[in-house]
Amino acid sequence: MNASDEDRAVGSGNIFADLGLADPEVLQTKAALLHEIASVARGRHLTQSETAGLLGTTQPAVSDLFAGRTGGFSIERLLRFLNALDQDVRILVSPKPDGREKATVEVAGTDDAGW
Repeated sequence: MNASDEDRAVGSGNIFADLGLADPEVLQTKAALLHEIASVARGRHLTQSETAGLLGTTQPAVSDLFAGRTGGFSIERLLRFLNALDQDVRILVSPKPDGREKATVEVAGTDDAGW
């Protein structure tokens, strides 16, 4: 049985906020950065051990990352990991549109941003 359009819940665009978790913006940013790290590693066909060597960390830490466990990693550390994988990171600050209630943080890979 399909739910009608009226019965479907509309999300906020941040699953972590929708779940009521603390610091949803940080969690969403970490998840997006993790996605980029894993995407680069997969694209290069790197093992977790090879990825760990490039990142200067351990294979168990990479395993945690690839499993989505970002609790032990700061945003700054995830940015450094991207640099270690030869990825440029751009941070663009701009005013939020008038129609939006809150300012946001967004991570876009090169495929998304057209860089």
